Amino acid sequence: MILNAIELGEGRPLILLHGLFGQARNFGALQRRLAAGGRRVVAFDLPNHGASPHAAAVDYCFMAAAVVESLDARGIARADVMGHSMGGKAAMMLALTAPEHVARLVISDVAPYAYPPRWTELVAAMRAVPPGTARAEADALLAPAEPDAGVRAFILTNRKPDASGWRIGLEGIGASMPAILGWSSPEEARFEGPVLFVAGEHSTYIRPENRPVIRDLFPAARFVTVKGAGHWVHADQPEGFAAVLEGFLPSGEPL
Repeated sequence: MILNAIELGEGRPLILLHGLFGQARNFGALQRRLAAGGRRVVAFDLPNHGASPHAAAVDYCFMAAAVVESLDARGIARADVMGHSMGGKAAMMLALTAPEHVARLVISDVAPYAYPPRWTELVAAMRAVPPGTARAEADALLAPAEPDAGVRAFILTNRKPDASGWRIGLEGIGASMPAILGWSSPEEARFEGPVLFVAGEHSTYIRPENRPVIRDLFPAARFVTVKGAGHWVHADQPEGFAAVLEGFLPSGEPL
């Protein structure tokens, strides 16, 4: 599967992978800043998201393979990779199954861990929104399943501009939810390269008890917490998150 992408800049390649219900354009300001610093920054829409192809059901091996195929299509043999949440798990799987493609790895607010079931009611509510529904009414229809207005606003960015439905592959996302929330490490896999796990101060996605498993898979892992941030670290504290990336990821150095 060749993934849709937004590409900016020239230089050392850096790949950005978004979270569940996200898309490449969510990284707009961050991507522009990093590209201005001398990097070729490619933000991918993951399967069933943004303008990328839809699939009946996907797991992290599928996502990682799609990233490899998409890198090959762009002539990128090796890159630094940053992934947030679902994209962070996809990035981890990429590093564990195709380490030759990954130079440095940044994982934003997620761990190699199976999280409790969530989002099923929200996906059902999204699927129940009739085509042509005005934005305010669609928001009201989603509210019982997702009380957070900010999360609903984020979800509603996935509607088609003419309000005729959703751009994303809801059927595939719904079928893939156990795999998206879950995690299964490839047998005997390890990534020996530099890895940075970035947590939001107010998030609980990366817990102290996750660190032994993280270090088993990524023995060179380092950890940093961004103050004032929740789960969406890059959106909650854009300056702090960008500074962390710029400090960890080289720009002018060749791969």
